[in-house]
Amino acid sequence: MGDVYTVRLEPVGVEFEVEEDETVLDAAFRQGIALPHGCKEGQCSACKCVLLDGEVEMLKYSTFALNDADRDGGQILMCRAKAFDNLTIDLLNYDEEVLSKSIPVKSFEGRITDFRKLTHDIRGVEIELNAPLKFWAGQYVDITVTTEEGETITRSFSMANPPSETQKLSFIIKKYPEGKFSNQLDNGGIRAGAEVTVVGPYGMCFRRENREGPVVLVGAGSGMSPVWSILHDHIESGEDRPVYFFYGARTEDDLFHLDRLAAITAEHPSVTFIPVLSHAPEGSGWTGERGFVHEAVDRRLKALGLEGQGDVYACGPPPMIDALTPTLFMLDFESERIFYDKFTTTSGSSGH
Repeated sequence: MGDVYTVRLEPVGVEFEVEEDETVLDAAFRQGIALPHGCKEGQCSACKCVLLDGEVEMLKYSTFALNDADRDGGQILMCRAKAFDNLTIDLLNYDEEVLSKSIPVKSFEGRITDFRKLTHDIRGVEIELNAPLKFWAGQYVDITVTTEEGETITRSFSMANPPSETQKLSFIIKKYPEGKFSNQLDNGGIRAGAEVTVVGPYGMCFRRENREGPVVLVGAGSGMSPVWSILHDHIESGEDRPVYFFYGARTEDDLFHLDRLAAITAEHPSVTFIPVLSHAPEGSGWTGERGFVHEAVDRRLKALGLEGQGDVYACGPPPMIDALTPTLFMLDFESERIFYDKFTTTSGSSGH
């Protein structure tokens, strides 16, 4: 057993312990304290904070997440910081509601029970756990599996099922050319019945309850997964708010779950599904929105007179999020009403 230090979080006055072999963020996760985070790998800056007192060692990180000037000014990334002393940390971004809704991160054993192709590059995966996982709609887990050849792979995927389903988890994942997990599923290197370890929950892009105004959901690719969970959790909650669900894809062949969405919108008229195609051929007969999804969000919300109203949950690849961010700013959305999940594929363990 190594040394144990105390971390104090300002301005909220929360304290927790950190062991010398774990990062500050992992220690908080273990004890059910939901600190701001995104990638957990020093790539995204979501967990950046100011070290007021104490000493840390920083593991390798991207200077995009923490530049040298910030580091010299006393800022650190909690996902990369290991304590060498008692620490006092000033949180730059925190949310009282998030801190109050913390769920301790735990490890679960499970197995893959089903795998199916939804489009040419989108896959549906079902996993059954040995114990219930408590999570909020929109959160994700780290899944570790060993292939038939004996290679161990860990990837991050967002749950597509709502939190009411706690042991049978479903995931919508995108197949990338270099994506080991999805390619192994396709070629039989990971089979139905394969044992997995699931660790979580993680993520800050989860459904907030009892808010005013519409719910704006924006997804592309496998960003459907957390948005699907948020949509179903919202419906189950019985909250009476209009929902505008934008989904960006290239062509009609990239759309899926259309029958399910038709059933949802028929049963719940407050839900509007707005598919947006960027590469639909001119003569295809497509009569829906064209262009990129952020453009459709801009057009439709302006036409509805909903600038700056409600909550936005946006999940998808970095280019989508990067294009949507200034769009929402120009639409007068306040940052505390916008929740992002930016799916990265560059780092070792993420990729949703």
